[in-house]
Amino acid sequence: MINQSSSSLDDGPLSGITVLDFTAVVVGPVATQTLADYGADVIKIEPPGGDLLRRMGGTSNTGQLSPKFLQMNRNKRSLAIDLRTAAGQEIIRTLIRGADVMVVNMREPALIKLGLTYEAARALNDRIVHCNMMGFGRQGRYFGKPAYDSIIQGGAGVAACNERLTGTPQFVPMVLADHLVALIAVQMILLALRSRDLTERSQSVEVPMFENVASFVLQEHMGQKAFTPERGDTGDVRIFDANARPIVTSNGYICVSANTDAQVRGFFEAIGRPELIDDPRFCSVEARLEHVETFFQIRNNSLGDKPTEQWLALFDQHDVPAFQYNTLESLLDDPHLEEVGFFESLEVTGEGLVKHMKPANTFSGGGRQTPQPAPRVGEQSIEVLRDFGFADDRIHSLIAADIVIDGGPDDSET
Repeated sequence: MINQSSSSLDDGPLSGITVLDFTAVVVGPVATQTLADYGADVIKIEPPGGDLLRRMGGTSNTGQLSPKFLQMNRNKRSLAIDLRTAAGQEIIRTLIRGADVMVVNMREPALIKLGLTYEAARALNDRIVHCNMMGFGRQGRYFGKPAYDSIIQGGAGVAACNERLTGTPQFVPMVLADHLVALIAVQMILLALRSRDLTERSQSVEVPMFENVASFVLQEHMGQKAFTPERGDTGDVRIFDANARPIVTSNGYICVSANTDAQVRGFFEAIGRPELIDDPRFCSVEARLEHVETFFQIRNNSLGDKPTEQWLALFDQHDVPAFQYNTLESLLDDPHLEEVGFFESLEVTGEGLVKHMKPANTFSGGGRQTPQPAPRVGEQSIEVLRDFGFADDRIHSLIAADIVIDGGPDDSET
């Protein structure tokens, strides 16, 4: 909706969509980066000190562009502003009038105090899509409680899945809940934009982390308690089997999954156990489920006499799904990822070359923004305010009053 002539957008499918990003750390920034990758003009609105992840996500030369921050905030423009001031809130009201989408992940009292609720935004812009990424749904007793990834993993059953498997509650060692909910938020924002265009009315989108991750877990593991009356326990016994893991070979590990009858026949032939093909314990999907522990034990105890590479070749010959096991280090050097151009390097001022992952998904017509590195705090403050119609003398008075932070080059260079 605003003049984007000074930005670097090409003709991505979201070109022309202006997003105000009031989020921080992981869940919100991952969602808005996805929108930015496909052409939206995402304006990252930060406090004067910047997003916490700039410092919490690892060390960096500049002290404000941590590795995690760089991976979750590319293709955005940063406007650093003190929202606690009346002048700062007036700037935000101007931005809301000219935006298509605003994304927030603050708790309700902060939204009300800063004028960032859906009701406040709708009063300024009757076509706004307002996305609130919250810990817990509004109608429930947990609404308003603080939520981070570990809180949601523990509360929604992710840690309990590890306890079922190992005997010890453990978090998945990545911010699983944040990334999952971020992608769901992108889906909901796009649906809301479609509805907005059809109805010409604003849309409120609320994306609760707890309910979304609970749904994710229970789709896998509600098990026999889905029936009334219940027919058994929770959990997918195949996933919770102790042998459901990478399998040891003579020089490392391999990942194998034989599910169909044909794949199981191929697996038994590959390991030199053709007599097991007609074994009544393994000759059907139902039989293998009943005897999953024995089936997995045979599978895991049969591959230690040959190297991974030889097993991969044998399983290819028998059309058995198998793949090499990657560490974090070897994943960075995976030849397939190199061949599809998965990684690219961007020059980042003060940090040098930084490796990024390109979006894995493509459109037949291209439709991806020319990649730009994550911004410094307030790097585009002047540019953004100009785009929204602020005169230069007004901008410089706001900077002089420390209401807006200019983290970009000297004005003579803009």
